[in-house]
Amino acid sequence: MSGASTATTARDDAPGREPSSGIDRYFKISERGSTISREVRGGLATFFTMAYIIVLNPLILGSARDADGNVLGGGSTPNFALIAAATALVAGAVTLAMGLYANYPLALATGLGLNAFVAFAIASKMSWADAMGLVVLEGIVILVLVLTGFRRAVFSAVPMALKTAISVGIGLFIAFIGLVDAGVVRRNPDIANTPVPVGFGNAGELQGWPVLVFAIGLLAIVIMMVRKVKGAILIGIVGATVLAVIIEAIANIGPSFTPPDKVNPHGWGLNVPAIPDTWVEKPDFSLLGNFSLLGSFERVGFVTAVLFAFTLLLADFFDTLGTMTAIGAEAGLLDEEGNPPNTQRILIVDSVAAAAGGAAAVSSNTSYIESAAGVGEGARTGLASVVTGVLFLLATFLAPIVEIVPYEAATPALVVVGFLMMVQVRVIPWDDWEIAIPAFLTIVLMPFSYSITVGIGAGFVSYVVIKAAVGKAAQVHPLLWVVSALFVVYFAIDPVQQLFGVN
Repeated sequence: MSGASTATTARDDAPGREPSSGIDRYFKISERGSTISREVRGGLATFFTMAYIIVLNPLILGSARDADGNVLGGGSTPNFALIAAATALVAGAVTLAMGLYANYPLALATGLGLNAFVAFAIASKMSWADAMGLVVLEGIVILVLVLTGFRRAVFSAVPMALKTAISVGIGLFIAFIGLVDAGVVRRNPDIANTPVPVGFGNAGELQGWPVLVFAIGLLAIVIMMVRKVKGAILIGIVGATVLAVIIEAIANIGPSFTPPDKVNPHGWGLNVPAIPDTWVEKPDFSLLGNFSLLGSFERVGFVTAVLFAFTLLLADFFDTLGTMTAIGAEAGLLDEEGNPPNTQRILIVDSVAAAAGGAAAVSSNTSYIESAAGVGEGARTGLASVVTGVLFLLATFLAPIVEIVPYEAATPALVVVGFLMMVQVRVIPWDDWEIAIPAFLTIVLMPFSYSITVGIGAGFVSYVVIKAAVGKAAQVHPLLWVVSALFVVYFAIDPVQQLFGVN
């Protein structure tokens, strides 16, 4: 099922329907062929698919220490609840902004990968406040690029085939994430005498009850989708979670990993599904405002601070371009040039979100490809983002509920949505090698390198080089030359750092 066919199906359900309410008119729900119930289901599906960030971000940021030996929030003992509350608060606020201002079914939260870079590469060289100040600066710079039209101009300069390849690559990427998080695909131990980096299950076998929950959830969603059951993805997530709670209550399986080094290969990923003892907790938002805007320049010097900020900026800049294109393609919202509606507003919200994440000391917030789970449920407007945003805000009080859902119950949605996005590959002109090879590199390097930015950069650079090599450099938009040059610097960041004496 392609993005176009998904959108067509949704519109066929309500042909020519007039707006039924003020909410309908504001969000253009009928105009985009959706319904309020679909938008609510989509918002719920997106939230439950990406709610893991509320737990995962504190584990990444909270376990690292800055150059002064302090954990985030101060002191020597990690405060995961403090980081979780701020993570959910910022995600809720910026996702609401995406829904209300940009009217796009796209949710935002702390960016995975970016938070690890902030924690282990930047904060280790300075204080947490200095590191978060760099994140704020990076967001401000991106906002300036958006307001001047540069960011949108770059997006418009990308050939349609490469935009499609970005969507397909992200589809494979999120499917791979789903399979890895569910334990179906696992990294082979470094000590194993094998050239194979990943393998099937545990020692070539699918072992443990959690993997069975994933398999049942995946098959249930697939069967419901084939039978055109409304709410298939959300029903699958909730049903798999209920099954997981029952199995854990009977078998007492426990987590897959218990700090510092206890590993249970048959355990649950991320959360152990169980009915919580308490349903409501008062959040602590004291982490907000814990940043120093220019402290990094005094701490590590101008060149080092600029290189750190440049690396953050480039990753943030192109991740969102790829994500919003993929979501728009799956929802059938792209125009003839492959641009989503309200592109400028989408980019403004995303840029502000980056700075907001730094200001709240939870790292840069960015658009989440998991929003595709909501689109798979029929979401086509910002109302779905409003639902997701409200749930994130409620999660600041209801953290125990969020922690019920394990990876194995949520990740089937990622695999299914990955399939939906993958089918767009058929529109790429594979007989034209000048564009097919860059498209191929874009697609395969996203999952293989575990990075959307790397895939986009490889596609851009190879496209420019190939066009120049065959004497068609004039066909390349000038902005693509500039962006490709920046990507060359990005890929060569280590020797560049060495050149300027950055350790």
